[in-house]
Amino acid sequence: MVGYDGSEFFFILKIQHKFVPTLLKQNSPSAIVNLGSKEGITTPPGNVGYSVSKAAIKVLTEQLAHELREISNHQVTAHLLVPGYTWTPMNFPNADFSQPNQKPDAPWSTKELMHFFEKSLLNDDFYIVGLDNEVTAEIDERRMEWSIGDIINNRPALSRWHRKYKDEFNEFLSQ
Repeated sequence: MVGYDGSEFFFILKIQHKFVPTLLKQNSPSAIVNLGSKEGITTPPGNVGYSVSKAAIKVLTEQLAHELREISNHQVTAHLLVPGYTWTPMNFPNADFSQPNQKPDAPWSTKELMHFFEKSLLNDDFYIVGLDNEVTAEIDERRMEWSIGDIINNRPALSRWHRKYKDEFNEFLSQ
């Protein structure tokens, strides 16, 4: 966790604490959308601070969505946007975004992500898990299913990356 202080999670927590009461008092629809990550769901090894922060944001948003559902007479919803692999400065720090033709094939553009997001939000989806041109929704779902299976099946933590379970995971993924 060197170099990462989890401030993103605490920032979101503080902002929600400040604005949710105001949103609940207004007479118009509003949506709280927190930015998650697939790394906060499947928690691959190697980027601990980021994975922990994104997992915390996922849980915070799930809890907020539940609490909002239990309160009557308001129009506030909560959603978790998980963008996936997207052509952004975070993923491509040296890219020239003024040249859209330089976008690699695999990541979605921000425009593609926002189109998907808008459709999902209008559908009142809570988990808005973006796609890309490299990993299908089915593969994402299988990876998530395997991750929760570590708990259900009492496998070692992060068994997907454990040499003993690597072949079993690949077989599971191909089913």
